[in-house]
Amino acid sequence: MAAAPHINTQTTCYHCGEDCPDKDNTLQEKIFCCQGCKMVYEILNQYGLCEYYDLNSKPGINQRIAVRQDKFAFLEEEKIQQQLIQFRDDTQTHVCFYIPHIHCSSCLWLLENLHRLDKGIQRVTVNFSKKETLIIFSQQQTSLRHVAEILTAIGYEPYISLQDLQHKKPRTNQALIYQLGIAGFCFGNIMLLSFPEYFASAGSLDESLNSTFRYMTLTLALPVFFYSAQVFFKSAWSGLKHGFLNIDMPIVLAIIVTFVRSIAEVISDNNNAADNLRKLMGSNATLLLSNSRQTNSLISSPYKKKEKK
Repeated sequence: MAAAPHINTQTTCYHCGEDCPDKDNTLQEKIFCCQGCKMVYEILNQYGLCEYYDLNSKPGINQRIAVRQDKFAFLEEEKIQQQLIQFRDDTQTHVCFYIPHIHCSSCLWLLENLHRLDKGIQRVTVNFSKKETLIIFSQQQTSLRHVAEILTAIGYEPYISLQDLQHKKPRTNQALIYQLGIAGFCFGNIMLLSFPEYFASAGSLDESLNSTFRYMTLTLALPVFFYSAQVFFKSAWSGLKHGFLNIDMPIVLAIIVTFVRSIAEVISDNNNAADNLRKLMGSNATLLLSNSRQTNSLISSPYKKKEKK
């Protein structure tokens, strides 16, 4: 008699997508690979955060390794808090955590809705590329330890190394500084090349020279477009790869459209070409300056202390 065909009944965890060796951990007809994954689902379901599972299929991280209850007790020590906290006053506290498990748009959505799990959390800003999360909370309503424990409970345990805190030096984004320097240099020289336009309008400058200045302006715009603006192109592309549109996408579209239009106007000897390039270079330099200030104040050093007195 022929042997009965083997039927594969292997199922995957509803939370993390890993194989479930048995079906002991079930809830609401959903199967989980371990008690930890089940617990995370219970927390999200309790606070109405199950949209987390709609954005991506099985976006969670395996929770088979339990975390001891007092793991973050050291965060109650004032000396440790002073090393971690970026800013603190009577109404809010800022802390930046490195969270290595951030990997998809579901992670972004859940972390940015962290205030629904703890009313003391006021705002969360996630830097996806650096896997860093800036959390602003009220010390009157919650604590640094409780924030870390909530992150761990939903599968996003922050990485905190006391050794790194003692030896960590502030990081400087050299590439961003170079991009800003080139953008500023080119913008300044483009403004100098704009003076002939005023003489041309008065009939004191030959039109051929005016055309030459337009091409010189376009030449100065090239390193800004192909180098300085790359920070916006990379950020927008990273967002598209992970299925969401970030704030850099409209900036990139504006840069491309303005640059292409300016090239066409330079070739056709349109007097508006230099004006459009000036606007493009000026806005690019301003955005880079804003980006560098934000980088230095929020994410350049997650453990940098900035305490208001």
